[in-house]
Amino acid sequence: MDVIVEGMHLFQKGGIVMYVLLLCSFFVVYIGAERSMFYTRMDSGRAFANQFYTYMKLKQYDRARQTAESGTGGLAMILRDALQSEQPDTIQTFVEIQSGILIAKLRNRLYYLSVIVTMGPLLGLLGTISGMITSFSIFNVQSGQAVAITGGVGEALIATAFGLCVAIVSLVVHAYFTQRLDRIITDMELCFSALEWMTPKKIGR
Repeated sequence: MDVIVEGMHLFQKGGIVMYVLLLCSFFVVYIGAERSMFYTRMDSGRAFANQFYTYMKLKQYDRARQTAESGTGGLAMILRDALQSEQPDTIQTFVEIQSGILIAKLRNRLYYLSVIVTMGPLLGLLGTISGMITSFSIFNVQSGQAVAITGGVGEALIATAFGLCVAIVSLVVHAYFTQRLDRIITDMELCFSALEWMTPKKIGR
């Protein structure tokens, strides 16, 4: 309990910027949770991509089609619709458009994380500068209050520390989903390249 009270006391000393940083931290947590659920639902998995590619490479097109139909996620859905297309000549165009839409959905909200990575330290620095101005303004009232001044500077640095923490967490979350997005794109390119091996006659039902 004492730790919580002390933490609240330090938080209030950081100034009004701390509340903005707190909102940013909540936003980072929200984006991380929302993106995690979305990626889990839309990621077909590396195992699915390798299995589909292997069947295509071995020219086992029926098994590849069955793999796409039984798979889950965005990639499996695109492949399933492509293999069921009644216009085989337009499959490459179809997968390019659908993959672009899927990638845009996967990238949604990641931009906000990169903004918070940059904005967090700047907000913290703003809070620190504001606190230091307030601390040094004591010279206008009294002189010789060195302890009060240094204590005020120490409290002002709380905003910078909190801003850096928010930025670091946001950077970690952004890096994780960026890496995961790159892996999904690689799986998509692997599977889509395999579609080129099928002739229109083999693709159609």
